[in-house]
Amino acid sequence: MNLSEWLALLEKRHSKEIDMGLARVAQVKQSLGLKFSCPVIMVGGTNGKGSTCAMLESVLLQAGYRVGLYIKPHFLDFNERARLNGVPANDALLVSAFEKVEAARGDISLTYFEFTTLAICLLMSQETLDVVILEVGLGGRLDAVNVIDADVSIVTSVDIDHTDYLGDTRELIGFEKAGIFRAGKVAICSDPQPPQTLIDHANAIGADLRLFGRDFNYNGDKQQWNYGGREQRRNSLAYPGLRGANQLLNACAVLAALEALRFQLPVGAQEVRTGLVMVELPGRFQVMPGRPVVVLDVAHNPHAAGALAQNLDNMGFHAYTYAVFGSMQDKDIDGVLAHMKGRIDHWCVCDLPLPRAASAEELAVRLEAAGVTNDAEHSVQKFISPEDAYMFAVSKAGENDRIVVFGSFLTVAGVMRARRTKTH
Repeated sequence: MNLSEWLALLEKRHSKEIDMGLARVAQVKQSLGLKFSCPVIMVGGTNGKGSTCAMLESVLLQAGYRVGLYIKPHFLDFNERARLNGVPANDALLVSAFEKVEAARGDISLTYFEFTTLAICLLMSQETLDVVILEVGLGGRLDAVNVIDADVSIVTSVDIDHTDYLGDTRELIGFEKAGIFRAGKVAICSDPQPPQTLIDHANAIGADLRLFGRDFNYNGDKQQWNYGGREQRRNSLAYPGLRGANQLLNACAVLAALEALRFQLPVGAQEVRTGLVMVELPGRFQVMPGRPVVVLDVAHNPHAAGALAQNLDNMGFHAYTYAVFGSMQDKDIDGVLAHMKGRIDHWCVCDLPLPRAASAEELAVRLEAAGVTNDAEHSVQKFISPEDAYMFAVSKAGENDRIVVFGSFLTVAGVMRARRTKTH
């Protein structure tokens, strides 16, 4: 089977899309003899995981290390999830890893996410790498990635999301996120107000907990910023290439992790500076070149929508702002709209190609309930896909307007696909 045939098979094989628990994954991991011979950094959290992983990868590549990165979900090609030295793994490597997992699992049923996580971890364990960075999927404690023991674990932020699986308070969710911490190993949290449950769990298992504001911090002016950790200071740093007010918290977590690994993976000041400036990550307040301005952002919960709103406010004047918005039904849609409604003039809401997505009709009803009106200056239009919604926004927006594409990964991926088709 080729890669797309494998992925089609895995998508329909297991009865549940999400099946919490590590017993089945741990069993197959043992059958595979899966282990890493280099340091492993694991990154969890509600928001900021992808940015933190991308910055770690960028800095470590600048320092000349061979880096493996597992990051998700993907936008256009599955291969984006497995990066070797900054480049997506090829189909042949992935298919070979899939075949090995298939042979090792016997009659154990694995979800798409569990199967592909094991395959990508196996692939990376068989490459000659100096460091592996693993992004956690949902939660932490029961996420498939957590069958791997990390040398350094990072929790970026703790906020309300995936309440059906993780609980509906920051304290409950904080406990789930802290599940990636390990006894005697460095555990970093860059959330300025970490839940007490996270701190208590780290202390209970004897992790070496490092908290933002207590063990590491930053200060700076408009030109540059400085990092101060327990044993290391880094001064005169350039601001990260990723835009947004919260990126300094993510960059601090990166530097705290590098500080913890400074004897195994020493990194110089210039490599840190260059790595932070050069970092790229699709779909995180990504401002596309050209006019009208197009912003792509996978903000799909209130915490992320608050950050997106703040970033939009910092962009300067635009006559009208169009939004292309699609969301999963299980998200706090009203919480997201509360942050965004005052910043959007024309809403283009869309259906998404998943059963658990909210319909465009439902999103329009939520907008109306939130007080968004249809008049000469404002509108709400419904579309059957992100592509259609985006094409409509492009046809209406003037060159001094902007189009903000946000919500589910599928919304942003649909628009990326539409833009790619248009340019080819």
